[in-house]
Amino acid sequence: MGFHTYDPATQEATSHHYTREPDGSFRNGEHHFRYVWPSECDLMARLAGMELERRSADWRGSPFTADSEAHVSVWRRPVDARG
Repeated sequence: MGFHTYDPATQEATSHHYTREPDGSFRNGEHHFRYVWPSECDLMARLAGMELERRSADWRGSPFTADSEAHVSVWRRPVDARG
């Protein structure tokens, strides 16, 4: 069984997973993560000297729209004109 807790103010989340062991006991695992908006990723990439090359809503290349629940983004560092 699993469930998530989410704090909208900090965008932090914890994924809680409970697994039944062969002896009937349960094992609990937690994974902590933070949601980031695509614009935050774009800013971090720009600060690192990269430019957004493309963004899609999934690995199949579906268009990214305001209704997209995920994104696949590719950033590249521009080729230095000096070679």
